Amino acid sequence: MIEDMICANYAIKAVLALEEKDFRRHKDVIAYFNKTYVATSMFSKDTGRKIARLQQKREKSDYDDFYIASKEETIEQLEYAKEVICEVQKYLNKQ
Repeated sequence: MIEDMICANYAIKAVLALEEKDFRRHKDVIAYFNKTYVATSMFSKDTGRKIARLQQKREKSDYDDFYIASKEETIEQLEYAKEVICEVQKYLNKQ
């Protein structure tokens, strides 16, 4: 699960690399991506929501010592990560 979510972050960073943009923190990557790509409809709002959900769950699992993801949450997160990666691949293939 974690690998797919990390790959989703790196996929987003690949989009930003086309502009030679990079950020150290996940939240900065996502904020810039949302402002530059989701808000301008280069990526759908649905993709932006999935990215936000991935980030939210990642932070919860990293910083909440007692957080345990359910099987359903895990499956949902994997699907979101795969969908985000797929959208990014489509975008990169057009560039």
